[in-house]
Amino acid sequence: MTDLSDSRGLSASGLRAQAQRLRHLSENIANVDTPGYRRKLTSFEAELASKGPEGAVRTGPVRLDRTELPKVYDPSHPMADATGHYDGSNVNLIIEIADAREAQRSYEANLKLFDQARQMSRGLFDLLRR
Repeated sequence: MTDLSDSRGLSASGLRAQAQRLRHLSENIANVDTPGYRRKLTSFEAELASKGPEGAVRTGPVRLDRTELPKVYDPSHPMADATGHYDGSNVNLIIEIADAREAQRSYEANLKLFDQARQMSRGLFDLLRR
């Protein structure tokens, strides 16, 4: 039965990590037009075996995309400099939507695995009770 518990733990860690990733992607999408906004990046790291089942993941520290911010020409913008330019956002909406779709599918896959392990545990428990 410990293998089923471990599989639920692995799925739960994947759910948490993908949910965190989706939060950052949502923030990026919401700030696509915010002047000076830098895209947030996140990566996954293996959790130490003492904290959970071997193979569990978590999100690493949030990093900001250091690519150069595009210069936007709009002399009427309140943040425009003497040349009429201000720093735009380095968020690419197409990339963010593609990443969000991938994260959503990974979240759904982890949820399905969690549910299947839960159903198997329940079935095994019912069988042992008889």
